[in-house]
Amino acid sequence: MKRILFILLTTLSTAVCSAGTDAMSNSKVRKETRFLTDKMAYELNLNTEQYNDVYEINYDFISGIRYLMDDVLYGNEWALNRYYDYLDVRNDDLRWVFSSRQYARFMQAEYFYRPIYTSGNRWYFRVYITYTNHNHFYFPRPYHYRTYAGGHYRTHYNNTSYYRGRYKHPFYNGSYRIRDTKSYTTHRRSDFGSVTVRPGSNRAPARDDVYTTRRSSSNNNRSATTGTTRRESTNSNATTNTNNSSRSNSSTTRRTDNSTRNNSGSRSNSNNSRSNRSSETKSKTNTTRRSTTTKPGTERKENSSSSNTSRRSSGDRR
Repeated sequence: MKRILFILLTTLSTAVCSAGTDAMSNSKVRKETRFLTDKMAYELNLNTEQYNDVYEINYDFISGIRYLMDDVLYGNEWALNRYYDYLDVRNDDLRWVFSSRQYARFMQAEYFYRPIYTSGNRWYFRVYITYTNHNHFYFPRPYHYRTYAGGHYRTHYNNTSYYRGRYKHPFYNGSYRIRDTKSYTTHRRSDFGSVTVRPGSNRAPARDDVYTTRRSSSNNNRSATTGTTRRESTNSNATTNTNNSSRSNSSTTRRTDNSTRNNSGSRSNSNNSRSNRSSETKSKTNTTRRSTTTKPGTERKENSSSSNTSRRSSGDRR
């Protein structure tokens, strides 16, 4: 019997627990958002349009605080303050969707108005205390259950609510912000009484895109590694460029030498051609001279031979 009771208590505690210190995945965010929205639609009697809008508002809230809760559990006061900023924005958006009566009923339900609390070193959704069956839903999924990804959050609309003016019914005009009320300290103690606030942790990180301290350190390491890698690649590129420039200079020098050699070769060839031409000219001149010197001798021989012949003929006549 004790064993059965122990198993039941373990199952109940597991059912109440909705999230731990690890950040939720996108599918987990959608499931938690649908469960909370489904119970709000059931108790507040929401119509279809309200149901779809409330799903968007709850999605923006849960998606925004899922990385923040690790720092809340760590005891960073800036994370606690930012959590209530997210919550006040969410409750303000709901104020424009609900009627005045619906919003009054919403504020009376603590598991709707302040949906998250901590116990020990874990955080939970209060709605699971009342609705313990995680798989029971009163209504089907919203039409944009898998497609909505925060497009209607107020940062996209100059920090004004996207849902303002969409409904014609009277809306709630009373105080809704938790941080501005006198009972803020009481609410905070009820929500995060198990968290020990660290002294000097009221300043948020300098970068707005850092959600948790753990993620910021890893991101810094990644950025440092990336910067080092970029520097190394820059240095290697500079070295490569230097080598390439030296290679190009050497190739240019080689081309210059080759052109010089070619020019000298062409000069030598021109000189050779000139010498050849001069030698040919000289040889022709010599040949001409020889031919001119040979002709008078030949004429002399011919004259002498003719004279001899005439002499012989005259002797014969005698």
